[in-house]
Amino acid sequence: MTTPKVKRGFGRRKVCRFCADKSLVIDYKDPKTLRFFTTERGKIIPRRISGNCAKHQRALTQAIKRARQLALMPYTTMVL
Repeated sequence: MTTPKVKRGFGRRKVCRFCADKSLVIDYKDPKTLRFFTTERGKIIPRRISGNCAKHQRALTQAIKRARQLALMPYTTMVL
């Protein structure tokens, strides 16, 4: 006997926070803003989860990488 397949509905589409609020800027010198887009392990959150548009996700990734290079943000956390 087979189990019935469960259909998954799609929720509301996430809106890019940078497109919605034009006053927000992506800057590598502002690690507080960039921290929202990284996990506690230090990984960059993907676009489908964060809801950013492609243009802002690329800029965000570049800013996070620059902030890591200048030691403003960690590459990873120490987990024992």
